[in-house]
Amino acid sequence: MSRQFPLTGLLRLRRLEQDQAAAHLGAVNAQLRAVAARKDAALAEAERLPSEAADAASLRAIAAARSASSSLLAELEALTALADADAELAQHDLAAARARTLGLEKLEARHAAEAAAADLAAEQNVLDELSSARRGAAR
Repeated sequence: MSRQFPLTGLLRLRRLEQDQAAAHLGAVNAQLRAVAARKDAALAEAERLPSEAADAASLRAIAAARSASSSLLAELEALTALADADAELAQHDLAAARARTLGLEKLEARHAAEAAAADLAAEQNVLDELSSARRGAAR
């Protein structure tokens, strides 16, 4: 009968940490996509701004709209840079969590292989003893 892997609790914790890191990366990637969509929408809106003014008032309105669009695009660029940095950090965190989990998974696999070998050896010993006892009784 094989013994349970002694680090099962720690392995379970590491897998939870890895799942949380993956979920965080997914959330950050969703945020990155949302910022990119907002940026695309702002660019499309800026392209729809009129380029010709009929009078001074419409020229001021066009200038104000372009200034607002420019500010919004600059803000969205900054948000994109922050989201990219967050995504890179989240990717690094996931890789680190996976590395910690992988080491324990290898130990668990080695433990399982050793336990299976010990079980087979014990079973072989029992079979050998039964065979010896049977040969001894037959003499």
